[in-house]
Amino acid sequence: MRAPVIHSDHLRLDGVSQSYGDRRVLSDVGFSVARGQRVGLIGENGAGKSTLLRIIAGVEQPDQGVITRPRRTGILWQEVPFSPSDTVGAVFEDALEEIRAIDRELRAAASALTAASPVAPDRYAAALEAAERADIWGADARRDALREGLGVAALPLDRRLDEISGGQRSRVALAALLLRRPDALLLDEPTNHLDDAAAEFLERQLRDWAGPVLFASHDRAFLDAVATGLVDLDAARAAHMSPASVTVFGGRFSEYLDHKASERDRWERQYAEEQDELGRLRHAVAVTARTVAHGRGPRDNDKFIHGFKGARNDQAIARRVHNAEGRLGVLEREQVRKPPAPLAFAGIPRGSQALGDESGLLVQATGLSVPGRLAPLDLKIEPQTRLLVTGANGAGKSTLLGVLAGRIALVDGDLQRRRGLRVGLLEQDVRFPDAALSPRALYESVLGERRAEQVPLSSLGLIAPRDENRPVGALSVGQQRRLALALVIAKPPHLFLLDEPTNHLSLGLATDLEEALGSYPGAVVIASHDRWLRRRWDAARLHLQPATDAALAVAR
Repeated sequence: MRAPVIHSDHLRLDGVSQSYGDRRVLSDVGFSVARGQRVGLIGENGAGKSTLLRIIAGVEQPDQGVITRPRRTGILWQEVPFSPSDTVGAVFEDALEEIRAIDRELRAAASALTAASPVAPDRYAAALEAAERADIWGADARRDALREGLGVAALPLDRRLDEISGGQRSRVALAALLLRRPDALLLDEPTNHLDDAAAEFLERQLRDWAGPVLFASHDRAFLDAVATGLVDLDAARAAHMSPASVTVFGGRFSEYLDHKASERDRWERQYAEEQDELGRLRHAVAVTARTVAHGRGPRDNDKFIHGFKGARNDQAIARRVHNAEGRLGVLEREQVRKPPAPLAFAGIPRGSQALGDESGLLVQATGLSVPGRLAPLDLKIEPQTRLLVTGANGAGKSTLLGVLAGRIALVDGDLQRRRGLRVGLLEQDVRFPDAALSPRALYESVLGERRAEQVPLSSLGLIAPRDENRPVGALSVGQQRRLALALVIAKPPHLFLLDEPTNHLSLGLATDLEEALGSYPGAVVIASHDRWLRRRWDAARLHLQPATDAALAVAR
């Protein structure tokens, strides 16, 4: 049975739930996004953000619930829904098809005026109004502006899609979606493949968007700059909320962080106070209320009065016991849930340090380059180096990490590695050969049984216990990235290389990872577009220029 869909000028969800087998992903979700509002969808990996966007777009049917959306609602696909042999120009022409059709109708209506048909003027007036509303005369200029702003202007329109990178395909898809001008926008991680200039261009586009915008993002700087409100799908949201609810917050992301920290503090305080009261009530019922402090037995001449007072005392005790039992029953039924331990990065286990003494270099590179991919550079990495690699798309950040990890052959220059150096690389795109293996089985096979026992997967706080025995292929992209991170940090390498480490990680985990890397027991080299991370980085930086220029690491 298809979920009811109502067409309007806004987005609205009422009672939307979705399960896959016995796993509930969304439960009774409801919120709305009005015209002009830009709502960020946040939550832990696997919380159902992408599922919710697909449901709103009509790509997936929920188990129950009602969806309200504009008829022309556009969604950003993670992969362009075209054949690999199609061209970049074909993607843009498909996006312009509605505008081209309006243009054809305007031309036909203008030609019909010469036939002196009584309906021709009305037809032409309607076609002209539609043309002006769609701004058909500026369509090609808008296409070129979007190509330029999102960094794909240099791609020839006749270039095949299978001849460009995945990041370029994503930017082409985003440009085509904006060019289509749908009445509502649904975006899933829109900044994953954007450099600073492109991200800032997208921010301006969305701030000027007339219709409702709903986007899922782990980009903290983007959320702070664009979102007028937030919907948090986290399971551990608030003390008084049922698991079926979501948190709707009307404000910027940085304000929400403060709000959420205060909310968590209140929850923890209330839980602690209620547990203290429960302890006192249980003690009162079991011990205190039943203690009769007569202190002595009655003498012969006051047995009567003692019996009279004892009866009154027993009645008072009974009332106290009854009241305590009543309050205890209410509190046991209505007590707030224990705040669950956040699925956070537990820190990198100190299983090994950096090759004995702290002196000497781990890596020394002179004139290191890969023609067309990485400009010549000199680089030194010491045992406790902290290095952030930045640069535009195509500047060679991933190539540099691949060369340092030994996965990409060095073409020119000299690269010296310290004997016994162990290097770990967290790649952007995680691929596990056997998707049927569970995270637990994969973890043990990679690390070995002994190391897996020394550092259990559960101790890292990266994979929820309920997911440890699910097939890897059933995990979300973010959960797979968490597993890849766990495989590296469970046996810390002397040199830890991270390529866009905050991509696909939850907002909380990204922050925890950044803090933990500060005390990593070896050297750390990070390549990142993450503006939030870069604004807070206080160690050495290496900015790569395109392969036509030289680049050099400069510590500051």
